[in-house]
Amino acid sequence: MKRERLFKSFYIYIVSAFIFGLFNLCGCAPQQELTQKPTIIIWHWMTDRQPTFNALAGRYEEESGIKVRFELYAPSDAYSSKVRAAAQGNTLPDIFGILGEKRDFAAFINAGYILDLTPYMQADNRSWEQLFFAKALAVNKFSQGNTYAVEPGIYGVPLDIMTIQMLYNKDLFKQLGLDPEAPPETFEEFLALGPVIRGAGLQGLVSGWSEIWMIDCLANNFAFNLMGEDKFLATLRGEVPYTDPDWVKVLGFFQQMSEAGILADGIVTMINKTAEQLFANQRAVFAFNGSWGVNVYESMNPNLNYGVMLPPKVSDEFPQRIWGGAGSSLMVNARSQMAKEAVRFLQWLTDDEQQAYLSEATNNLPANKRCLAEIHPVLAEFASNMDLTTHPNIWEITEFPMVIEVFNKEIQSIIIGRKTPEQVAQDVQVVKERQLRRRPRLGDTP
Repeated sequence: MKRERLFKSFYIYIVSAFIFGLFNLCGCAPQQELTQKPTIIIWHWMTDRQPTFNALAGRYEEESGIKVRFELYAPSDAYSSKVRAAAQGNTLPDIFGILGEKRDFAAFINAGYILDLTPYMQADNRSWEQLFFAKALAVNKFSQGNTYAVEPGIYGVPLDIMTIQMLYNKDLFKQLGLDPEAPPETFEEFLALGPVIRGAGLQGLVSGWSEIWMIDCLANNFAFNLMGEDKFLATLRGEVPYTDPDWVKVLGFFQQMSEAGILADGIVTMINKTAEQLFANQRAVFAFNGSWGVNVYESMNPNLNYGVMLPPKVSDEFPQRIWGGAGSSLMVNARSQMAKEAVRFLQWLTDDEQQAYLSEATNNLPANKRCLAEIHPVLAEFASNMDLTTHPNIWEITEFPMVIEVFNKEIQSIIIGRKTPEQVAQDVQVVKERQLRRRPRLGDTP
């Protein structure tokens, strides 16, 4: 019994000493360690930029005393799912991005999740707004009378800009007896290279066309060039059918490319990463890709000798158009307690020094137009056609998602020879009419 009491007393002594020591340690700790620093939390999907973001976050903390934490969630589908779930649970971070169509962006704004940045952009004689390329800001703007019922304003901050064009391998051009400084300009010149490329045992055009949005991008390029913007947008409104001869011609361009042998084998099942590897390893002469590919090719083959070209023109009647604008943008959570601090951080992040560092470290085109002086020469070629850019997120109206999906999947059927352009035009128009009967105008209910 005595031993038990002794053991119990010893146990109580040890516990008491531990608790006393713990309180004493806490009492002696510096006050700043007990007080957690203000922290801005940012969610993003850009896997290639996480180390650079972390470095910038460290700089900002040194300058401002405010901690910034970039949290990466990839791939992009998983990221988008996380953002949607967080919105439903009201657990969005201080800063995040929206991946998707303009209607998705609008839905978040109308639900009160995204801060209107217009007052900040226009302060001090629009000093922040004027940093950016107009085409980069356009993706994040909603104008008066927009079809999404969003209050006019600027709701996102572009980090970089992008254009999607064609690339060609200059060394393979020399190997084929072609002028490396004179890529094909017309569709006929482009098709004529199919037999030449096949005869040399090479692949022609590679692109991630299993990701059907990239097919949609090139089809839009052809359509704008062939029929012009007015007729293109009239089609989206339902005023021009997809059975119109011009749309049949657009679909026919894919059939012609397939028959000419200019498309790489298996392009309809090819993911973009595979396409980038084929081009970087000099097994393909052409690639259809965005300016973000410069960083990818640099990591895969630093000695790759290539240039940028516009998609071959199919008409002289209307100007060529390419997809472009803001590459990635970030929004401020309107419900965040750190909203003002988040805005100040984004102002800092898009200022000259940070934009130049971000561009140099990641080989992306800066959204800050004052930072183009010292960029990768191929990036400069991408930037040179910024005036030709367009994008679904800046159009006054968008196509039904179901129509877009059928249109692009049916183009895959054309490429592999299962359907004709005329058949596909009929199929797409049937889906369009069905959607129009359900909802007469696009954008009425984002």
